[in-house]
Amino acid sequence: MADLRDAVIRVRDAGIRFRRNRRSRRNFKDLFAGRSRRARADEFWALRHVDFEVQPGEAIGVVGRNGQGKSTLLKLVAEVILPDEGGVEVHGGVAPLIEITGGFVDDLTVRDNVYLTAGLHGMSKAEITERFDEIIAFAEIGDFLDTPYKHLSSGMKVRIAFSVISRLEEPIMMVDEVLAVGDKAFREKCYRRIEELLKGGRTLFFVSHNERDLRRFCTRGLYLDKGALVLDGPIDEVLARYNEDYGM
Repeated sequence: MADLRDAVIRVRDAGIRFRRNRRSRRNFKDLFAGRSRRARADEFWALRHVDFEVQPGEAIGVVGRNGQGKSTLLKLVAEVILPDEGGVEVHGGVAPLIEITGGFVDDLTVRDNVYLTAGLHGMSKAEITERFDEIIAFAEIGDFLDTPYKHLSSGMKVRIAFSVISRLEEPIMMVDEVLAVGDKAFREKCYRRIEELLKGGRTLFFVSHNERDLRRFCTRGLYLDKGALVLDGPIDEVLARYNEDYGM
């Protein structure tokens, strides 16, 4: 087993609290309340008491039913959201594909979005220009470079978002279920790219309801249920437990 001191991700007793009613507001006292404060009636814990570490190069499949905290966990590790309890340490950059938009801006063109998104992840303009043709060729949307992103189909949005994110040099990559939107041929193309990245030593968080895909990429699984980490272990054991619990 790798030395725990080498972990690229440490999640310690982490919890995320959300509101059911978007119109509700925390009052002034909440600003000074401890993190361990019990949730109010209009709040719920999307994740709580989640604890694990990840070593460089691990490929982890996140397993669970819809609404059990899988995407929230990815956003927590990507530091898109901050924990209400506990802590998260991430040593290295993250390339996240955890929403169909991939963080792209609707009113900007495909060309501008490529430069913006890659630039926000640390690529210089010269580096983006050097890789631009490769990104567009992979996405197969060369005829839509000057089209506003909002006018693309869902499948085309996935194509360009994955193409950009998978070309970043970040050591940690996160892929949510957005690839399910794409056509089968392009999905397989993306999967081959993921395999290339894993061979290069990247760390992967992968969310899917497809057991074959999870076994294809992942050696370890995290099983989430009702916001709790039920099991952390080899992917086959995690899938077996999940299937046992829900009669799959």
